[in-house]
Amino acid sequence: MKTDKITELFEDLDFDVVEPRAGHKDRFLEKLEQSAKEQNRRHPKTRNLWGPFLGIAASIALAIVLFGNIHMNNVTEKKGDLASVSTEMKETQDFYTSVIQKELKNIEAEKTPETEAIINDALSQLNKLETEYSKLKKDLVNSGQDKRVIYAMISNFQQRIDLLNNVLTQIENIKSLKTQSHESTII
Repeated sequence: MKTDKITELFEDLDFDVVEPRAGHKDRFLEKLEQSAKEQNRRHPKTRNLWGPFLGIAASIALAIVLFGNIHMNNVTEKKGDLASVSTEMKETQDFYTSVIQKELKNIEAEKTPETEAIINDALSQLNKLETEYSKLKKDLVNSGQDKRVIYAMISNFQQRIDLLNNVLTQIENIKSLKTQSHESTII
């Protein structure tokens, strides 16, 4: 039978156990450094061309995700308005919104130190009604456009307009009292 070379090597115990010459390690490291320098001369520092493209792609992906989230949030918020029920309800909502904006402008125009407390109180009550309206919008989506919720939303608009009209009436009363008290003063 023919034996393997490895088996023969172990049987003969003929290992290469000669030590390298002195300074072998230093010569090896020197040749390694020269080789590295030659490679650097042949191939100067290579730039990673994918780095900038990956950064741009990641930025675009992030922008798309953020835009999608913002857009979806706006779409879901709009579905809860009266405008999402029908065109008549959209007209109703637009009418009430424009009246409320007009009344707010009138109130702001009448703001004086005497009426400031009344106006601030009215704005606080108006914020409460708007918070209630936000809850009603969520209820409208959850209830599947239940008529009771729609009526509550319309009632909320009417309450806001009534509140603003009452404030304007109070402001007019304050102004009339002020002019009456000045008319009775004798110079």
